[in-house]
Amino acid sequence: MTSRFLVLDIGTTGLRAAIVDDRLRIEHLEYRENPPSTPFEGLVEFDAVHLAELTLEAARAALDRAPGPVAAIGITTQRASTVVWDRTTGAPVGPGIGWQDLRTITECIVAKAEHDWTIAPNQSITKLAWLLQNTPDLDGRDLCFGTIDSWIAWTLTAGEIHVSDGTNMSTTTTGMRVADGSTWAPDRLDHFGIDPALLPTVVDSAGVVGHATELPGGPPIAALCGDQQASLIGQACIRPGLAKLTLGTGGMLDLVTGTTPPTEIRRNDAGTYALPTWQLDGDLTWGAEGIMLSAGTNVEWLRDDLSLIATSADSHDVAQRCASSDGVVYVPALLGLGTPRWDYGARGTLLGITRGTERPHIVRAVLEGVAHRCADLVEAATADTGVEIDTIRLDGGMSPNPTLVQALADATGTDIEVSPTTEATTRGAAFLAGLGIGAFSRLGDVAELWDPATSVQPDPSFDRAASRSRWHDALERAGEWYPDLSALDF
Repeated sequence: MTSRFLVLDIGTTGLRAAIVDDRLRIEHLEYRENPPSTPFEGLVEFDAVHLAELTLEAARAALDRAPGPVAAIGITTQRASTVVWDRTTGAPVGPGIGWQDLRTITECIVAKAEHDWTIAPNQSITKLAWLLQNTPDLDGRDLCFGTIDSWIAWTLTAGEIHVSDGTNMSTTTTGMRVADGSTWAPDRLDHFGIDPALLPTVVDSAGVVGHATELPGGPPIAALCGDQQASLIGQACIRPGLAKLTLGTGGMLDLVTGTTPPTEIRRNDAGTYALPTWQLDGDLTWGAEGIMLSAGTNVEWLRDDLSLIATSADSHDVAQRCASSDGVVYVPALLGLGTPRWDYGARGTLLGITRGTERPHIVRAVLEGVAHRCADLVEAATADTGVEIDTIRLDGGMSPNPTLVQALADATGTDIEVSPTTEATTRGAAFLAGLGIGAFSRLGDVAELWDPATSVQPDPSFDRAASRSRWHDALERAGEWYPDLSALDF
């Protein structure tokens, strides 16, 4: 009998409720915009109540418009964004603080100076501490902390469960667990004044944790997972050598390394982070993640600010009007550089312009620059893990762009398989939900469901060594444009 799943995929600027079949095909999708607010520079907040209401609205609409029972619910969400609510009333005590929020930079610097802890402002621990310290009248109240998955699970069950999984509660995401992810880190909780009673129960990524009584039929919630980990599973990257690359507003490269946990809480030498890829039967599988701070943002810049293209899809058509960028190189560092350099003071750089440079050259250079940044992530991941990546599986909003995909294959020297849907995260959460109720028998079943939209190989005539050499020269010129920001190290 065919099973269907409801997936709630909650991102930074919007959320999706999708009905997915047991071949991981999306039957129906509801989307709701929900961008965060920025009341002051560096602050990123959201209304947790509104987020919960939108999620319920989208879920009910999906169930109504694709009628028929669903066997289970999978929840996958942006990571590290923080909500604190009253356990008795279920009401948030303050604003939700988004993962991009920078208000706690000082607290991160102090933690480094006093304890030699590497804590970044995007992690949950300083966000939680800030809410506890800056929200009035909290004394004596029974409070809950959660990332978005925990808050939505609480909402769906009318407050019956307070849980999160091992990917959302990892040290990489929250800064609150010990290096191997087995328990909370008491020294860190004590330093930031966090009572362990606030924290959720950590559960497997697949398995029934409660029933969504706020939805018709009360289907079981059978999967919780961070968005990048769900994308990894959705593209069947479940063995070393396979990596997934998600290119949306930013970019994330993730790969599996195995069951050996890290022994230290720190960024790896080449700039990637160790993170759990999933938790099953109480055990964590581990991987590495490389981060590009701006990917699709650069195409939006071409479209919205320079008016060189009318739509994001036009970037391919315009770039195809020239055979090469004719020496023009673009470094996509609009927000600084992530892996491997982690230079927050770097800035976007356009080099090699001549009187003969035309619009197609610049558009092509931007796409090639994104591809080269992806190659940086691949090289860093291999250096940090020793895993040679033989195939990259690509999803996200930029994945349908043929020029970008070919540039990525050329820059990395690696075969690229493009996801059959840009919503690989949704596929992964659906698979985990099916695994959680026994519709799939083992994690390896997801490999049988992988069917890429297209596969692209490196152009054999492309001089990769020369191109990468010129790229590294351009990176040097883009770096440390704002030395004070470049000096920050999280």
